[in-house]
Amino acid sequence: MSSAGVDAGPSRSAGNAFVGDIWVNFKRWTRKAIRNPTVVFLELFMAVFSLLMFTAVFGDVGTLALERAGFEGVGYLSFVLPAAVVQVSMSSSLSSGLGLVEDLQTGMFEKVTVSPMRWTAVFAGKAAAELFRLVCYVLVIFGLGLAMGATVETGLVGLFGIALVCVLFALWYMALSNAVAVATRDEETLDAVGNLLLFPLLFLSSAFLPASSLPESVQVVATVNPVTYGVDAIRALVLGRDVLTVVEVTAFGGVYDTLVPALAVLCALDVVFGAVSVWLMGRATGSAVA
Repeated sequence: MSSAGVDAGPSRSAGNAFVGDIWVNFKRWTRKAIRNPTVVFLELFMAVFSLLMFTAVFGDVGTLALERAGFEGVGYLSFVLPAAVVQVSMSSSLSSGLGLVEDLQTGMFEKVTVSPMRWTAVFAGKAAAELFRLVCYVLVIFGLGLAMGATVETGLVGLFGIALVCVLFALWYMALSNAVAVATRDEETLDAVGNLLLFPLLFLSSAFLPASSLPESVQVVATVNPVTYGVDAIRALVLGRDVLTVVEVTAFGGVYDTLVPALAVLCALDVVFGAVSVWLMGRATGSAVA
C-alpha cells in the first residue's frame, strides 16, 4: 500500500507542477499588463475610436447600404460593433508577439527556458493571460455599444458565444505574432508586419459593410480573408441571423449557417498557425537551452 502511495505521489506532483507553472506565468503576464496601462489604454482607445468614428461618419451611408443588402431594420451601430471587437482582438494579439520580443531581447526568454518550468506551460500561461485581457476588452466594448443603443439579439448566451469566437479568432493572429517574433526577434519588424496586415485585412472584409455591397474584386479577397469569418460569426450572434454571404450555406438553419462554416475556418487557422508557432518556439527553446 505504501508503495502505491509513493508511486501516485510523483504523478500528482507532476500534474500540479504543470498547472502551477501555467498559473505562475499567467500572473506574470497579467501583472506586466497592469504595470504598463498605456498599452491597454491604447488598444481599447483605438477600438472605441473606430467604433465612434465609423458610426458617426458612415452611419447614414452604412444604413442605406444595409437596406440595399437586405439588412432592413438593422442599425449600423449593431452592424459595425463586431468590427471594433475584431480590431481590438487583432491589436491585442499583436502585443503578444511584442511581449515575446522583449523577453528575447532582455534575456528573460533564456532564463525561463532553462528554469525547471516546462516551456509549454510557460507559453500556455502567457496565452491565457492575453486571452483573459482580450475578453475584458470585449466586455468593455460591448458595454459601450449597448450604452449607445446597440442590441445583442441572442442575449447573454450570445455574449458568451461572442467571447468564445473572439478567443478563437485571436488565437491564429496571436500564433502568427509569436511566430514572427521568434523568427525576427525584432520589435520594429513585428510592428511593421502587424500594422501592414491589420488595416488591409479589416477593410478588405465584411467588417464595415456587407460583403455583397463591396466591389467584386474586394469580394474575392473577402472570401479568403479570415477577418470576414471572425466578424460574420460575431455579427450573427449580435443580430441573431445568418449573415455570411461569401459562402453559401443552408444546411444548419438560421444563425448556424454562419457559425458552423466560420468557426470551422477559424479552428483550421488556429491549428495551422498554432503548429507553426509551436514548432518555431520549440526550436528557439532548444537553442536557448543549448
